[in-house]
Amino acid sequence: MNAQSTEWERSEQAGLAMQMKGMFSTFRNPTAHAPKVQWATSRKDALDMMTLASMLHRRLDEADIR
Repeated sequence: MNAQSTEWERSEQAGLAMQMKGMFSTFRNPTAHAPKVQWATSRKDALDMMTLASMLHRRLDEADIR
């Protein structure tokens, strides 16, 4: 997602990768392992998750492919 030429850039990329893995686990695991009627998510939590997903997708869209 960046040049990874500095420690800050490497740390940023590692942090974003962890966020992406966490987002996948948050959405995928509950819906894959339990009936959807048992996965109650508040409106606030759903909006927060969608905001994070939007930010991560924007960062991916802007990334330089090497």
